[in-house]
Amino acid sequence: MEFRQLRYFVTVAQQRNFTRAAEILNITQPPLSRQIQLLEEELGVALFHRASRPVRLTESGRLLYEQALQVLGRIDQMVAMTRRAGLNEKQVLSIGFVASILYAGLPTLIGRLRQSAPELDIQLVELLSIQQLPALKEGRIDLGFGRLRQTDPSIVSTVLHEERLVVAVPRSSGLAESAAPLFLAQLGDQRLIVYPKEPRPSYADQVLNMLLQSDVRVGEVHEVRELQTALGLVAAGAGICVIPASARQMRSDVHYRPLADAHATSPIILYCREGDTSPRLKLIQKMILDCPPGPFTSPEGETL
Repeated sequence: MEFRQLRYFVTVAQQRNFTRAAEILNITQPPLSRQIQLLEEELGVALFHRASRPVRLTESGRLLYEQALQVLGRIDQMVAMTRRAGLNEKQVLSIGFVASILYAGLPTLIGRLRQSAPELDIQLVELLSIQQLPALKEGRIDLGFGRLRQTDPSIVSTVLHEERLVVAVPRSSGLAESAAPLFLAQLGDQRLIVYPKEPRPSYADQVLNMLLQSDVRVGEVHEVRELQTALGLVAAGAGICVIPASARQMRSDVHYRPLADAHATSPIILYCREGDTSPRLKLIQKMILDCPPGPFTSPEGETL
């Protein structure tokens, strides 16, 4: 698979017309059609319903389109970063993060960092916790913020906070009749929505292991890709979802109840490479650890 083929595919998917896509790409239609055909042959699936007008993506095509946008966006970002570094415009600092930490203080930290170090070109890269580890080792990111405890000796993990967990329940549910804390044992037989579906291990496994340790058997487990999808399904009455407390900001059309169990927490973890003594990393560590209240705590000092 070539990056050129991905760009061709994305353009056709966006234009929904091979002729118009060829004009935008400044090529003729036959070689464009041929490259898409070669891509389909390599993948072993059809990517477009060609009989329809305009052309439509197949289910496989939709999946590839979502992933191709991320890949091509990352390549464009990489090219821009490399050029800026070569021109000595700014030092690039690439930070990986899981989506839920956007609600737990990461924007505050980045704001402080931009003020303290304006010479840095800060690039934020959304990656699941397990994806951040190889990204660190390969140099694709300089540090990361995730929730997965890990044992790789080449990665240093620093737990910044243990964030309390809450249960998101449909407003129509009997569990929504109170705002009092719930115990995990009260979730038995409920339909549980967990995220992310893949790759694993992930936050989903943290939640499932927590229930297992408490000997709680839920009625059914529904796996979805993203936190936003999980909460959307809760709002639709499809089940309940255990989320970090800070993520309550995402939706107001579901009911939230804190979990009372002492171990019902999820860590916010800073990942960095073993032996990294760069001034940039030291600056971030100082901001997080030495400046109360930290970016991941409320003004009262409570973990968000």
